[in-house]
Amino acid sequence: MDLHSGLSFWIVKNELFDYFHPLEDDYSIDVAIIGSGITGALVAHELCEAGIECVIIDKRTLVTGSSAASTAQLQYEIDIPLCKLVEKVTEKRAIDAYHNCLQSIKDLENVFKSNNIQTDFLNVPTVFLASTKQDIKLLEDEYAMRTKVGLPINFLDSNELKLYQNIDGFAALQNNTSAQMDAYKGAIKLLKHHQKKHSLQIFTHTKIDKIMETNDGCELFTSKGKKIKCKYVIVAAGFEAGEFLPKKVMNLISTYVIISSPMPEKNIWPHRSLIWETADPYLYMRTTKDNRLIVGGEDEDFQNPIKRDDLLREKIKTLEQKFKKLYPTIEFKTEMAWCGTFSSTEDGLPFMGPWKKNSRILYALGYGGNGITFSMIAAQVLKNSILNKKDDRMITFGFSRIVDCKKTN
Repeated sequence: MDLHSGLSFWIVKNELFDYFHPLEDDYSIDVAIIGSGITGALVAHELCEAGIECVIIDKRTLVTGSSAASTAQLQYEIDIPLCKLVEKVTEKRAIDAYHNCLQSIKDLENVFKSNNIQTDFLNVPTVFLASTKQDIKLLEDEYAMRTKVGLPINFLDSNELKLYQNIDGFAALQNNTSAQMDAYKGAIKLLKHHQKKHSLQIFTHTKIDKIMETNDGCELFTSKGKKIKCKYVIVAAGFEAGEFLPKKVMNLISTYVIISSPMPEKNIWPHRSLIWETADPYLYMRTTKDNRLIVGGEDEDFQNPIKRDDLLREKIKTLEQKFKKLYPTIEFKTEMAWCGTFSSTEDGLPFMGPWKKNSRILYALGYGGNGITFSMIAAQVLKNSILNKKDDRMITFGFSRIVDCKKTN
């Protein structure tokens, strides 16, 4: 499937990892990871650092799936506010999810900094806007809930919002714990790092058609008739993992992004904040290291790549108009635009771990608006699972919530 189209800024900005190495013989390894995007790269990192031999397998050129279209906004908030999430899953699971995402941002920063990998990682604030006057009550409820459970949060009324972010709006929630990065660059550099440090094997242009569990592990069969034997397989292929799941667990979403030409520092909005809103679908905004502005949103249910792409020109105009409404004095000139396909879940949480207990087919599926923070958690959880170390995050993010979704106090 065509995961994205248009001119993705990240592929233009960075050197393409032009690596062609298809699997040509049968192969044996401890852990096979399907997917080379930021999720697969983080999983490989955790396994390599733990001394677990693994291999990356991708049917495309490396990191040219969804990661190439990601705007990589790292927030502890998920798509569903905490005060609403507790109504969808257990209260403990909801609170744990938010706290785990908060820790994940720090863990991501540490992964790249401790290995001297430059990803344009930058700590920035988040501003969550009330889209309508009626949404002020939602922000008040959310502020109270997050304060109650010890999450960092500030409430800004309309006057404070104007002073802090120079936006004429109703109200907002703000915190200083968020970050942004270049996910495409991060995945590529992490893979190269472990190729050099741990002799990580990577097979590109190798499509896995079938996974079978055996008495002592798994066997993967490629479209070219080759077989990979492993003790575990980790599926980190985003929504394309659906072909290996026994049941549909995600919805496909098309999202649209525009990026401006570089502009003077003085024209950047205050604090370089990540900005998003309560509307559904919501507008989201960030800056880049070279003083560009990224604006995304206008999400649609995915039907097929042709219909998604046909809307791009219309969506560019709408995103430009929405930006101008927020910042009428900043001249936004669209230089590039693209659209991508991502996945969401009913409760906004990712899926990680085995579909059924004791299965050796594990999943690292960072679905939702902050998939990269989920990917970091999944990489740690699955490493611990393979090492037979208990990790309670498996309860929070595991497949068990599909059947265990009633609220308990």
